[in-house]
Amino acid sequence: MIPTAPPPETVEIGVGDVLLWGALPYVVLALIIGGSIWRYKYDQFGWTTRSSQLYESRILRIASPLFHFGILAVLAGHVMGLVIPRTWTDAVGINEHLYHIMALGIGTIAGVGTLVGIVLLIWRRRTTGPVFMATTKNDKLMYVMLVGALLTGLGTTVLSLFDTTVVDYRQTVSPWFRSIWIFQPDVAAMAAAGLGFKVHALWAMALFALWPFTRLVHAFTAPVHYLFRPYIVYRSRDRRPTGLAPVRRGWEPVGTQDRVRGSTKAPTGRNRAGRH
Repeated sequence: MIPTAPPPETVEIGVGDVLLWGALPYVVLALIIGGSIWRYKYDQFGWTTRSSQLYESRILRIASPLFHFGILAVLAGHVMGLVIPRTWTDAVGINEHLYHIMALGIGTIAGVGTLVGIVLLIWRRRTTGPVFMATTKNDKLMYVMLVGALLTGLGTTVLSLFDTTVVDYRQTVSPWFRSIWIFQPDVAAMAAAGLGFKVHALWAMALFALWPFTRLVHAFTAPVHYLFRPYIVYRSRDRRPTGLAPVRRGWEPVGTQDRVRGSTKAPTGRNRAGRH
């Protein structure tokens, strides 16, 4: 049985707790918003993934969808666990036991799939010469932060299975996360969380603080306009034989004072003199 969180008034809160769980989240939010605005204003040409598909596509064809679909599933799981209160899931008939079975099964599959995808991406980047040459120190730091966030999240999930003293994150981390957005951070709730959850939360905040300054910033650009833009015609489907098709000029001479359109006569001396 999962233990319940202690009452907030019984939780001992130190200065470190206030700084980490009361002030740091707003510093991270300021970096995300301010950094994204700065990046968009001064580095629009760098707002890209810097695709390396031209260098190697065989591994990328497997690793990229595995990572991206996996990270979307991980994000959906975090939204359900952190944003949706326990009372809402109870109201639709999902009890605590069923919820944790679903979260454990789906979350583990999504986390492992994402981890395998990013490991393949790193291996491809390290073993493919042109891709490795295009890798910057910023990219290496980004991969370290992503892998660390995945490992701490999966580690916390596994440890919560075997350590029966860990308080349910829906009683600690989730209330703290929701309280941030109403500017009333519940420091006591996060102070009562297990060490694994705290490490994972700190690593995630560090990742999001760096997010606008890496190529992960492309995630903030949703290609919605692709759904509405016209088709790009690369080659027409004209069925007429190419040899019989009339050649149409893209421009015509406009003529000048000494040259009439369609005339091949040279300008007279009078016209030539009149020009000077």
